[in-house]
Amino acid sequence: MSKIVIGLAIEVHKALGPGLLESTYKECLFYKINKSGLFVEKEKSMPVIFEEVQLDCRLWLSG
Repeated sequence: MSKIVIGLAIEVHKALGPGLLESTYKECLFYKINKSGLFVEKEKSMPVIFEEVQLDCRLWLSG
């Protein structure tokens, strides 16, 4: 699955080129992953402990 997602990410970058905000690439990649038939959820909250502090991190989950 990772080869598919990396390939889609490369397609998005080739189509858009460099220099855009990360959020632009993220939304386009999310679209491409869904279009390919893979299941992906974005911006799921996951607590992470860093230097004894619990942080609320947002992650992409795929399966």
